[in-house]
Amino acid sequence: MTSSLHHRAIENLGTRIISGELPAGHLMLAEQLEVELKVSRSVIREAVRVLQSLGLVETTKRVGIRVLPASRWNPFDPQVIRWRLASNARGAQLRSLAELRAAVEPVAAELAAQNAPAPLRLELVDVAYAMRDAGNKGEVPRFLELDIHFHSLLLSGSGNEMFANLMGQVAETLTGRTVHGLMPDHPHEAALQWHVDVAEAISRGDAAAAREASDHIMRRTMSQMSDSWTEQPRVFIPVKRRAARAASG
Repeated sequence: MTSSLHHRAIENLGTRIISGELPAGHLMLAEQLEVELKVSRSVIREAVRVLQSLGLVETTKRVGIRVLPASRWNPFDPQVIRWRLASNARGAQLRSLAELRAAVEPVAAELAAQNAPAPLRLELVDVAYAMRDAGNKGEVPRFLELDIHFHSLLLSGSGNEMFANLMGQVAETLTGRTVHGLMPDHPHEAALQWHVDVAEAISRGDAAAAREASDHIMRRTMSQMSDSWTEQPRVFIPVKRRAARAASG
């Protein structure tokens, strides 16, 4: 029960902050949140701790809980991504994720062709063909499951642990596009074939072909979704100046 209340409090506050209902600079008091959300002080305290870890709020003694601007949020956290995809900033979130994937996945495919272990290469081919089958049949839940698995294998197969740690973000992207009706029931045949092309190129160790096919996937993805972010503002993160190092000797 406590876990459920804790989750509810996080979801309530997180979605309201990211939607702008609780704007940057807004101040909240723990005792007010207890009454509003009908939960205990310990639940509020834990929820605030989680929101702090995501960069959504900060607490100040004798002042309260202050909502932070979008430039302070952790943009890589899957929970933040999910909340943004459910908000009126969906287009901006899709743009950021698409641009990130376009920069990373073709390189990951190239590296996977060079580095992936044999079992992963074989599994990737199997998943690609299963994706094509599910896509042609319009099996949306099955296709989503396979799509997430395919791109997770691709990132993992690169052998780059930083790429591999983007699996959660990619999963939230693909899930969000499906949940919010941005994925067709029957994916385009060319896109399905490009996934097969990526897998087969990785399987035979053809790095250039793997990168090219992955690039095709990402360019089509961005082209399909670009209308959703045309009018969405970008988030510019302030650059902090590093203190000059003291002269040595």
